[in-house]
Amino acid sequence: MIADDRPTLGIGMVGYAFMGRVHSQAWRSVGAFFDLPVRPVMAALGGRSKEATAAAARDLGWAAAETDWRDLIARDDVQVVDICTPGDSHAEIAIAALAAGKHVICEKPLANSVAEAEAMATAARAAAERGVHAMVAFNYRRVPAVALARRWVAEGRLGRLHHVRAQYLQDWIADPAFPLVWRLQRERAGSGALGDIGAHVIDTAQFITGELLEGVSALTETFVKERPLAGASAGLSATGATSPADGTAGGAAANPADGAVATGAVDVDDAALFIGRFSGGALGSFEATRFATGRKNALRIEVNGSKGSLAFDFEAMNELWFHDHTLPAAEAGFRRVIVTEAEHPYAAAWWPPGHGLGYEHTFTHEIKDFVEAVAAGVAPAPSFADGLRVQRVLAAVEASAADGSRFTPVEES
Repeated sequence: MIADDRPTLGIGMVGYAFMGRVHSQAWRSVGAFFDLPVRPVMAALGGRSKEATAAAARDLGWAAAETDWRDLIARDDVQVVDICTPGDSHAEIAIAALAAGKHVICEKPLANSVAEAEAMATAARAAAERGVHAMVAFNYRRVPAVALARRWVAEGRLGRLHHVRAQYLQDWIADPAFPLVWRLQRERAGSGALGDIGAHVIDTAQFITGELLEGVSALTETFVKERPLAGASAGLSATGATSPADGTAGGAAANPADGAVATGAVDVDDAALFIGRFSGGALGSFEATRFATGRKNALRIEVNGSKGSLAFDFEAMNELWFHDHTLPAAEAGFRRVIVTEAEHPYAAAWWPPGHGLGYEHTFTHEIKDFVEAVAAGVAPAPSFADGLRVQRVLAAVEASAADGSRFTPVEES
């Protein structure tokens, strides 16, 4: 084996479900495709169950397993804590890790409330003064086509921005028999589609435009207000805790002893719609729903400006559509750009032009940017302050929806 004399960077990750598996893939692959100044070492994985955590550590490539995140943070071989747990534990873990001198990367949304996000941002600012850095994991910024869209907007190719249309459409809970998993419980998730996927389109829109949402007017709705209690769940799939004798599911709460399905209340939104105004004057429309039947992971955004427009859909993630409005009308129109050329963001590290990337690559890019920033001693982006800003938009959306869609300013820091 060829010796590697680069300094090591020990990684400890908390959580090994959907996001944990994706982050593990990123930590395993980042050094094989990007020339990093340090060598990430997957030191330890944290989870509650001793047996399940050990099995996940073995399967995902982690050297050790811990059943208490506090023990993981305390390890001498861990310099970075990667938080892949539900939102109700983000603040406690992140604040403790930063206080212990560990760099932190935390899944989105940053927290379940503005108060928690404020505490995290405050802890991150204090840690930064000691050379300890934190980043919130908005992976869609690292789609090459989205990064290219940001570059073109920053270069002025769209001119003055007028409109932003952003959607995140999924359908994985459209079946009313789908169980009551943690993402449908406010205590665990903070909010529903709004925080889970709405946070992504808010961050993506602000990232591409370079502008901030200043105020919103919103509607939210919960279409299925009662669901079967969940048994086993993994990623975006789950099974019910009990099943009736006739094989049906769903319905009102009943006595499980009678063979019926026990149910619980859904106390988060299934869908959120809102309009907003950006700091540069552009108008925005946003939609986040997990009831768009036929749409699996359609994060879509279109930006219209005085000199041109661009459009992106994650279900065709290697494409960016661009219209140059400075051309004569006879030549104008949207053209498709395949974002796989070496000159495009991140693409040079991967395959020959035309050989597309996938969902997992966005996390590898995210880890690459984070590691490079930590190694250079500079603040990675998006910061916890950026995550707090998104949290304030989420809070304004909920406040507006609860107040008859009244236009609600986004609170300033």
